[in-house]
Amino acid sequence: MGREAVKQEPVGSSLRRHRGFLYFRQAGAVILLLCLGWLGCGGDPKPSSARANTTQAVPVSVSTVERHDMPYYLTGLGSVSAFYTVNIKSRVDGELVTVNFKEGQFVNKGELLAVIDPRPYQVVLDQSQAALFRDQALLRDAKLNLDRFKNLLHVSGAMSQQQVDTQASLVDQLDGTVRNDQATIENAKLNLVYCHITSPISGRVGLRLVDPGNMVHATDTNALLVITQLQPIAVLFTLPEDSLPTVSQHMVKGTLEVDAYSRDDQTKLDTGKLETIDNQIDQTTGTGKLKAVFDNKGNALWPNQFVNIRLLLEVRKDSTVIPAAAIQRGPQGTYVFIAKPDNTADIRPVTVAFTQDNLANIASGLSPSEVVVTDGQDKLQAGSKIEVRQSKPPGNSQPQPTPSNTPSGKQGSGTPTS
Repeated sequence: MGREAVKQEPVGSSLRRHRGFLYFRQAGAVILLLCLGWLGCGGDPKPSSARANTTQAVPVSVSTVERHDMPYYLTGLGSVSAFYTVNIKSRVDGELVTVNFKEGQFVNKGELLAVIDPRPYQVVLDQSQAALFRDQALLRDAKLNLDRFKNLLHVSGAMSQQQVDTQASLVDQLDGTVRNDQATIENAKLNLVYCHITSPISGRVGLRLVDPGNMVHATDTNALLVITQLQPIAVLFTLPEDSLPTVSQHMVKGTLEVDAYSRDDQTKLDTGKLETIDNQIDQTTGTGKLKAVFDNKGNALWPNQFVNIRLLLEVRKDSTVIPAAAIQRGPQGTYVFIAKPDNTADIRPVTVAFTQDNLANIASGLSPSEVVVTDGQDKLQAGSKIEVRQSKPPGNSQPQPTPSNTPSGKQGSGTPTS
């Protein structure tokens, strides 16, 4: 035909060349990005690897194990009770004419408090004395007649034995009347005494409950006033029944000291002595009741006041003491982290005798001058590197414990632990 026919390429072969060109472009872009990233990082991975392989030290607080005397307390909740409480009431009926006390005043035993109108009882006394005078005269006359009758009977027989006996009976009757008059006089005098109300104890007067001018009666249910004895004063408190045998054993050895603290357990109110243990245990609570007596010279204790009680059982000499914060507990028991001289931590099992305040008495496992970790244990394991932030003695937040002035922990802090 004079013209060469154009040779056409198959469609599938053209698509494969196009796809290969796209794959080549994508691979080149990836290689270019990797090169740029390598150049941007400097091409040297050694510094980052060194930082990754470096172990950072754990910051911790530590304390040195000490050895000193440590008191052992039992703690409980108590209620102050007045040693004596007296409701003053009138023993006679009459008008309250005088009140000789001020509310809140301290009064002594026998001091005059109030006066009931004594005039009616004085009149009764005068009448009784007049009746006695009359009956005594009748008795004297009857005795004289009896003597005459006896003489006439024995000398002349002018009197019969019956007359003599009748006169003797009359003498006896009049003698009884005189004795009754004397008893009436004593009763009238006693009522006069009751008109003057005196304090039966030494103590503090409460609020006046009846004002002068009111009529009072012996049968009144309300008192005129209430007197409570504050010096000495008692405190009733409870302890778990498991602690009572130990307390009883120590009571045999000597008097036990008891400290009363305020409700916030921060202020020491007074120091007293354990008086006794109740003779039964409360089954509903599983506790026993104990009674302590306080001199209360400063009047810091008031009836019905709630106080925290710390019963000092003993002072344990040369105890191994660490902060209670150092004690850790796990499946194998109690343990502590030891801070070694090479600034690494190690695990040490310990036996805790008891805890008191922020202190723990260690029965075994530690020696004096060793260093224990008190804060930061949650990030530690055996062999961990540590960095000591500060060093605190075991009793850094409290004064050195002594038997007479050592605040203890909360309820149950003095219970031995295993």
